[in-house]
Amino acid sequence: MKKHKILSVDPDSIAEEMGIEGGDYLLSINDEPVEDIFDYRFMTNEEELTVLIEKADGEEWELDIEKDFDEPLGINFEKGIMDEYRHCANRCIFCFIDQMPKGMRETLYFKDDDSRLSFLQGNYVTLTNMSERDIDRIIKFRLEPINISFQTMNPELRCKMLNNRFAGDALKKVDRLYENRILMNGQIVLCKNINDGKELEYSFRKLYKYLPYLQSVSVVPVGLSKFREGLYPLQPFDKQDALAVLNLIHQWQEKAMAEYQTHFVHAGDEWYFLAEQEVPREENYDGYLQLENGVGMVRLLLEEFFEALDQIPGDLRKRSVSMAAGVLIAPVLKLLVSELKEKFPKVKASVYEIKNEFFGERITVSGLITGQDLENQLKERNLGEELLITEHMLRSGEDVFLDDYHVKDLEKTLQVPIKVVKSSGADLLWKILGGEEEMR
Repeated sequence: MKKHKILSVDPDSIAEEMGIEGGDYLLSINDEPVEDIFDYRFMTNEEELTVLIEKADGEEWELDIEKDFDEPLGINFEKGIMDEYRHCANRCIFCFIDQMPKGMRETLYFKDDDSRLSFLQGNYVTLTNMSERDIDRIIKFRLEPINISFQTMNPELRCKMLNNRFAGDALKKVDRLYENRILMNGQIVLCKNINDGKELEYSFRKLYKYLPYLQSVSVVPVGLSKFREGLYPLQPFDKQDALAVLNLIHQWQEKAMAEYQTHFVHAGDEWYFLAEQEVPREENYDGYLQLENGVGMVRLLLEEFFEALDQIPGDLRKRSVSMAAGVLIAPVLKLLVSELKEKFPKVKASVYEIKNEFFGERITVSGLITGQDLENQLKERNLGEELLITEHMLRSGEDVFLDDYHVKDLEKTLQVPIKVVKSSGADLLWKILGGEEEMR
């Protein structure tokens, strides 16, 4: 029997009330084995459960539980998906993991392609790793939305881009998800002279048929690091390329708005910077369905920052801080600082644009800035009372950068306290002014 180790239980939860503890094992539910998180979520929806637990000393407890429908038990497992992660079987020509240098921590080289992570964490899957049984379970358990990396709707081209001879046939699985009304979001990583231009228009035309269950499709430019020796020769996009991409996206947005009252296809923020155009208004993002793909992050930051700024009175507090940011977002932060000074004229907030020397200067996002680039480019700077960095620079829930530099070590080198800003315009404002407490 497959058993699942319990990491912890939530305070005041059903699990805590029943005496379940971290270190125990889940053996079965209603006398049925639990394969993974899909099974667990579906089986624990019911109002009456019999849960078999193995305690740390080996004793087995059979617990009869009555609860509200869909009420969680409050159990957190050692493995988030309650199973081994599925490794990606593709060798995509644009894969960023293949563009990383040797010698980094092992977990950074793991390529997942797991539909369970799509449901739990919003990861994008190519469908090539999914069996018909996986599709059946998604439909049965209503595990949605499922996020799909389409790249192209041309089957032959998809095989080439993913370096997988089954990649074209995998697109047929979208038909089953659509026929069963499973909500989906899509992604296209655009590669110059490969899946752009007429190929992109073809993909839009094919994807449009999946509305309304395919809620959104994001288009993001391929990221190109300096570590591409021996890899497929890809070229960077320029301003004219970006303008052409945006023009096509905007045409399809107009069509989707007229017929479905949604914009459907969305451009990653990088396209607007590359094209030297302003990012769209908030209503153009349909509720920010693709924030994790860098779609609408700039607009949301602006909206949250100015909303928070409007709610507080200005004053003459004195404060001096600095912010480190990628090349892409640095101009936006400078704009926010200039607006801030209208209300807080004695607050000095310096924005330092960090060039990505580790991965190469074509990488402009803050989330791929390393500790060593921060150290090298800030050590001679006047950083004021504190240095602010975004949480996207760090491993989730930890104080470690991509290159294994620790925040505390960087603080010692730069001789300044470092504060981590959450992905919120309001939190950015609070951190610049000296903390949330002062805002109340």
